[in-house]
Amino acid sequence: MTTIAIAGTGRMGTAFARRLIETGHQVTVWNRNPAKTAAAAAAGAGVAPDLAALASGDVILLSLTDAAAVEAVIDALIGAGIAGKLVVDLSTLLPEETRAIAARVVSAGTDWLDCPVGGTVAPALKGQLLGMAGGTEAAFARAKPVLDHLCRRVEHLGPAGTGSQMKLALNLPLAIYWQTLGEALALLQGSGIAAETAISLIADSSGGPTVLKNRAQVVVDTLNGADQAGTFDINGLLKDLDLALRQAQASGQRLMLAEATRESYAQAAEAGLGGFDGASLTRIIRG
Repeated sequence: MTTIAIAGTGRMGTAFARRLIETGHQVTVWNRNPAKTAAAAAAGAGVAPDLAALASGDVILLSLTDAAAVEAVIDALIGAGIAGKLVVDLSTLLPEETRAIAARVVSAGTDWLDCPVGGTVAPALKGQLLGMAGGTEAAFARAKPVLDHLCRRVEHLGPAGTGSQMKLALNLPLAIYWQTLGEALALLQGSGIAAETAISLIADSSGGPTVLKNRAQVVVDTLNGADQAGTFDINGLLKDLDLALRQAQASGQRLMLAEATRESYAQAAEAGLGGFDGASLTRIIRG
């Protein structure tokens, strides 16, 4: 049996743990705040007292906030000794950050794969995420049996950093969509058309992406004044927009729609809506 260690038990890290336990794996978790391991422990995960104990896993999954958090965990794991292990980073980072961390991991005699995922808690619990992997063929082959329990589709895209680069490209249209949906609904101001009807028609049209079809009721509730806690909230979307803009700048690109949209997310976060679903941006834009 493959033993799996997970560093980071936020919403997604806990969902990974629950799914892998349900599919027959032995899972150990660690979090900087031990209290946040409670849900994973209740699902059957062991709790590592420190990162040295976590290093005993055959496969170590990282589900962390940013590059600084990933670097700190990697420092501790390398210090504890992880030669021969496999590290899979499911976090969303800049490609250049990922490549630098990957080089350190590989130099420690460890396999590396960056594999950020598309999807939130509900698809994670069903094994329906979309995986975007960067690393060697050998690391991908080693990770795939585990990733297949989490993902409905996982693609090996190239060397370290390509998974991170694809994830930024994948999230960008979603972040911009909430802005455009808000502007579309602004056109209906004063029409008397109910939010339920408008969202139903948009979701049923060529302008209705999967996120709207799946989360139509969340959007309707938000438009009716009840902001919903989000599994991919405004703070998370703002963070990924910032990463996308940094990546574009590094490659000499200009993302004008992303720049304009970022201002809306920043205003929403400043208004105290950072923890709410991205659909809350739609209500603000609509006015």
